[in-house]
Amino acid sequence: MTEGGVYPHRFQGQGPENCKINDMEPKIEHSEMSAPRQIHPVDPVFTDWTVQRQASVERALECLIDGCGAQPPRLLDAMRYAALDGGKRIRPLLVYAAGELSGASDPALDLAASAVELVHAYSLVHDDLPCMDNDVLRRGKPTVHVAYGEATAMLVGDGLQSLAFAALAQSVDRSVSASAVVKMVAELAAAAGAHGMVGGQALDLSAVGHTLDREALEAMHRAKTGAMLRASVRLGWLTGPQAADSDGAFIPSELDHYANLVGLAFQVIDDVLDVESDTQTLGKTAGKDSEHNKPTFVSLLGLEASRTLAITLRDEAVTALSPWGDRSRRLIDLADRIIKRRA
Repeated sequence: MTEGGVYPHRFQGQGPENCKINDMEPKIEHSEMSAPRQIHPVDPVFTDWTVQRQASVERALECLIDGCGAQPPRLLDAMRYAALDGGKRIRPLLVYAAGELSGASDPALDLAASAVELVHAYSLVHDDLPCMDNDVLRRGKPTVHVAYGEATAMLVGDGLQSLAFAALAQSVDRSVSASAVVKMVAELAAAAGAHGMVGGQALDLSAVGHTLDREALEAMHRAKTGAMLRASVRLGWLTGPQAADSDGAFIPSELDHYANLVGLAFQVIDDVLDVESDTQTLGKTAGKDSEHNKPTFVSLLGLEASRTLAITLRDEAVTALSPWGDRSRRLIDLADRIIKRRA
């Protein structure tokens, strides 16, 4: 911080584009007997859009991290190691896709997308620690505590988390109203906190060695995984001018329903891949859930039923987007990508 209380980003007042680069959701109701719809092949236009958006958030993340004033240099190196050059960037992509619906500008979306990815990266660093999942591989390379030590890994997570909120605060300089920025900060804090991701992690730890019923399993994963995916959609929408109303900002219930559904579908597929895939493909240790005796959708429902559930969730998510028609194409594409991913 400077004496005036301004966070010393290298691009302060310019924006990443010039740097060259609540309450928990209600229980999801769905029909297990729904006939799965056909998931279409990947659209080359969507592939190009994905590559461009991934490059945008990578540049924005690099500017934020390099400009945050981290010291000593080893801490900066470890923060870069944790957050850059890796990952699917699903959460930032959801930010961009939802922001396109509400007319958000690219510079503002770069900040919101970076914020959710910084929180996600921090959560992975802490989740991999010996006191948590004790994993040694993440995104195809040694985890942060293996590469830099446990103490530095703890500090990396802390630094990335605080930087996420510093990034959101700068949105007010990117044509986002102050009231919307306040709501965005509150949304991210709730999703990442004890009622969201952190609470879900605590539930996950306490569930080891126990059998959960369907309702309890869904509740755990709506917090652990779904909360941040839902927040990504919400932040993208809130970044745009169409989110404003007489009360400051609103989020359409249909969009929220989509976010809840894809958040749960993401975790169902995660559970399937932990059984079906291998360590090289995943970029992290495969089979950890069964090794640690964690309750999963696969252990509760079986592989085929879990796949069917994921597709059903995707179908309901797509239906929820019907008010926007073709304008929601990118959100539909992302729902498909979540279902079809192999890592």
